[in-house]
Amino acid sequence: MLRKVSLLFLLFASTLCFAQISDGQLNTLDNRYVDEYGDTAKIYTDEVEIELSDKTYNTDYKVIDFKLDTTFVDTTLSMKKYYNFNLERKDHFEKMSFHNPGQSYNSLAYTFDVNSTYPKIGARAQHANYYEVEDIKYYSVPTPTTELMWSTVLEQGHLLDALFTFNLSRQFNASLSFKSIRSLGKYRHSLSDHGAARITMSYHTKNKKYFIRGHLVAQDLNNEQNGGLTDESVGYFESNDPNFKDRARLETNFTDAQNSVRGNRYYFDHFFVLWDKKDSLKSIPSDLKIGHQFNFERKHYEYEQDNANRMFGPAFSNDISDDAKYSKLYNEAYISLNSPITLGEVRFKVNNYLYNYSYKSIVITEDGVIDSKLEGNSFALGGEWHTKFKKFNLDVDASQVISGDLTGHAYSAMASFKTDSVFTASGRVFSNSRTPNFNFLLNQSDYKNYNWQNDFNNEEINGIDIVFDSDKWIYAAAHLTNIDNYAYFDIDEDTGHTAPKQSSEAVNYFKIMLSKEIRFGNFALDNQFIYQQVTSGEDVLRVPDFITRNTLYYANYIFKGKPLYLETGVTFSYFSKYLMNAYNPLISEFYLQNEREYGGFPLLDFFINFKVKTMRVYFKLEHFNSSFTEKNYYSAPTYPYRDFVIRFGLVWNFFI
Repeated sequence: MLRKVSLLFLLFASTLCFAQISDGQLNTLDNRYVDEYGDTAKIYTDEVEIELSDKTYNTDYKVIDFKLDTTFVDTTLSMKKYYNFNLERKDHFEKMSFHNPGQSYNSLAYTFDVNSTYPKIGARAQHANYYEVEDIKYYSVPTPTTELMWSTVLEQGHLLDALFTFNLSRQFNASLSFKSIRSLGKYRHSLSDHGAARITMSYHTKNKKYFIRGHLVAQDLNNEQNGGLTDESVGYFESNDPNFKDRARLETNFTDAQNSVRGNRYYFDHFFVLWDKKDSLKSIPSDLKIGHQFNFERKHYEYEQDNANRMFGPAFSNDISDDAKYSKLYNEAYISLNSPITLGEVRFKVNNYLYNYSYKSIVITEDGVIDSKLEGNSFALGGEWHTKFKKFNLDVDASQVISGDLTGHAYSAMASFKTDSVFTASGRVFSNSRTPNFNFLLNQSDYKNYNWQNDFNNEEINGIDIVFDSDKWIYAAAHLTNIDNYAYFDIDEDTGHTAPKQSSEAVNYFKIMLSKEIRFGNFALDNQFIYQQVTSGEDVLRVPDFITRNTLYYANYIFKGKPLYLETGVTFSYFSKYLMNAYNPLISEFYLQNEREYGGFPLLDFFINFKVKTMRVYFKLEHFNSSFTEKNYYSAPTYPYRDFVIRFGLVWNFFI
């Protein structure tokens, strides 16, 4: 599937490098020609003198996210862009990455998903690079544009993320994109091989009565698994034995396994404006819309191993081949009224969630029969209210499962206050009840100890978020979360292997995040800091007390005429010691361990980034202090973080 979509991408990119711009209109008041993109021009005729101009700017190239928030293609260079220059193109401040790009991340801090009322497949560690519905961007552009992101990796491979977006008319915009990574890694059997193709489209009629947007995504994320270093190899690593400077010499627990997530998704959201009335004297327009959202997704999680390994205990067969299949069909219908009477937008919605999580057959064990699948459907009702009064905003969202095989709800209310470019303050309260992910409830494997079927209670997540954001002063956020029936993985006392559990004790988690950049001339110190505590349930949810990242850098234009903008400096990252979660590649989940604390090691990166026109170049000496500091840096127990490596990459935007 990925190969077919990739071929389609190349064909479109080579044949559709054009844009159709329709005829505009002549404004007779000032003899100005206004085209449908809002560009003005003077035209020469027998009676008037009009001058043509077809200039476009990067702000004309709009990017629309899942919530319909609109930004534009940003070609600037900043610290935020530097932190996001990675495979997922997200800031990893709250995560500890494994040594090879494309592998998983260990969580140093948590932000819980409280917007959904339905469970997911699980295998969360393998989903770090997986595109969810909320990750897809849509585009509205006056001319075709391309963005290329390329980067070196550790060994034998590269990272590429290519986007091509275009219009066929003012009403129809589309994009084709493909991201892939291949990186061999420094340790044995740690290859990352990922591919993700995305196609998006958006369209509206000329009278703006009907709108539709949708996407097609095909993803194939493969990772070789080695089970981490053996106890003997851990000793060689930590003693800095010169015979093992080449990390491929270190022995791992196995070299014949791989796991993967493959998924296809078909999504669209469309609505029709039944009635609208615009009044320039009223700040709130009036309209009535009816809409529908469709989401069909199929997904596989697979683990394959040539020979059963004693690390996971006894097996039914020597050749391990585990395959969990998951499909969902989600439909939502809604009606939305925007009116001064309702003080904003009021939306009523109803949705149906049809799911099927399955394995090949039933499993008969000494404890009983384990079913081959979980399937069913659920209906939920909900509503939203969004209003604005001067500088205040209020957003309320509520959904409740009313019937079916699952139960749950998602309630949230957020109030915000924004001054003119000085600061924004917001507060949110939320309550979420949801069934734990399906792999907590049902799992089958060729390894005997990894077969289970559970009847867990819903996880109940309640909390408060308070955020103050000011470029002039500081960014500060406080999060207080309470979780009942928290589901997690731990070592089972009877089998000695990883198993799902549910806490009988409530978990209280408190997190404060501070961020501030201090400037002095052309120098700047960019700081992020997290302080967090688990005041109740610390035996099942473990986090370091604090995390910090500090970047001292120099920024300025250089050379005559300012053709090049430069940012260069050093980044320091650190988190305190704690009982870091261990990684289980068989189920692609992290689990609790009580043997040793990890952390307390500094990570130093030196970087030189520069921008020329629309090209940003990133050059980094990553973890350069590894050659003269203690060898105690781990991403998870028995999984060392990467040693010193030189990385190079760029992001380049092309506008036609």
